Amino acid sequence: MIDVTRPTVFISGAAAGIGRATALKFAASGYLVGAYDIDETGLASLGKEAASLSGRVVTGILDVTNSDQWETRLKEFVAEGDGRRLDILINNAGILAAGAFEDMPLAVHRRQIDINVNGVIYGTLAAFPYLKDTPGAQVVNLCSASAIYGQPELVTYGATKFAVRGITEALDLEWSKYDISVKAMWPLFVQTAMTQGVSTGTTSSLGIKLTVKDVSDAIFAATRPVKRRLHKVHFPVGLPSKALSLGSRFSPAWLTREVNRRLSHT
Repeated sequence: MIDVTRPTVFISGAAAGIGRATALKFAASGYLVGAYDIDETGLASLGKEAASLSGRVVTGILDVTNSDQWETRLKEFVAEGDGRRLDILINNAGILAAGAFEDMPLAVHRRQIDINVNGVIYGTLAAFPYLKDTPGAQVVNLCSASAIYGQPELVTYGATKFAVRGITEALDLEWSKYDISVKAMWPLFVQTAMTQGVSTGTTSSLGIKLTVKDVSDAIFAATRPVKRRLHKVHFPVGLPSKALSLGSRFSPAWLTREVNRRLSHT
């Protein structure tokens, strides 16, 4: 059934964790939600959970490293509305591998880059025609506090999030002429399957305290139409992330390095 009245949001990596909580949050708020992932079982249970909500959830299989799948899934989802409208794209899919850089297999490094960086590029590029046709469209990229300063034992993961930060900042400037805003969410470690079993110096110092609800609520709040004196691109999630982000802006480079050295126990 075609639905041309609801605002729309397309979410990658939506079968579990942050993506799932975000899909349910937007569905409960009346959005037509596209929830996509490689996890068919997780998507099926998400569909059942969302059935009682006021919104509508469309699910489908999406490997974010496959640009052709991005184009197909986006076309299918937009067709559920008016065939053109896409209010929000949320690039949530991502993976994390922790450990000594030199001990990590090359395939693991590549996999993180393929999903965390290429997935964002493929998805955002495929979504552009629909975003351009939607007044006030938004792209929300899941960044990480690991992109504030490079983290030992999270070298490639952090590097991918530095890349996401750069993509976000550049596109927010470049696409402003199309009335598209691009935003980055900056949580610290979140209690999801991705962080289960992860033990680094930084997780030992800061803990893994954020919940998926904390992040999904922050994503939803970041997409609300709020009048601000200054345009906002980066959205830290949680007090520690806000403190680290603020500190990195005003502290000298040597002090930022020393803080991160101590937090990571190196």
